[in-house]
Amino acid sequence: MSSPTAVALTGLIAWTLLLLLWMEAVRSALVVGGRVPANQFRPDNANLSPFMQRLARAHANCTEGLPIFGGLMLVALATGRADVTDGLAPVLLGARVVQSSIHLASLSVVAVHLRFTAFAVQMGIAVYWSWRLLAAYAAA
Repeated sequence: MSSPTAVALTGLIAWTLLLLLWMEAVRSALVVGGRVPANQFRPDNANLSPFMQRLARAHANCTEGLPIFGGLMLVALATGRADVTDGLAPVLLGARVVQSSIHLASLSVVAVHLRFTAFAVQMGIAVYWSWRLLAAYAAA
């Protein structure tokens, strides 16, 4: 039976992959449709639609956060301390999906505040996990 940590870690990876696949599918359609030459894409999609720019940034946010959030989950799993992360792992995954979804939907002031709130939840969880894991290792 998989732990909630393992499921959430897989979910973080799958979500990051889904955003990448979505971006590459749109880019491929633009190339095949002759609207953008294959060698004209910028990493941030700056020469494409505002949505594509938000999609690139949402994917980059996932990629940037994965070593921290996923790394903590992986450490917990590898050291047999998933009890530390299991309770909040689904919350972290949900906050990441919410953050990305808001990013894709809007750049309004309200959306930016909500997006930051979702990110703050992830940061708070990561700080808590770090503290709990370090405390557990120090006590061992």
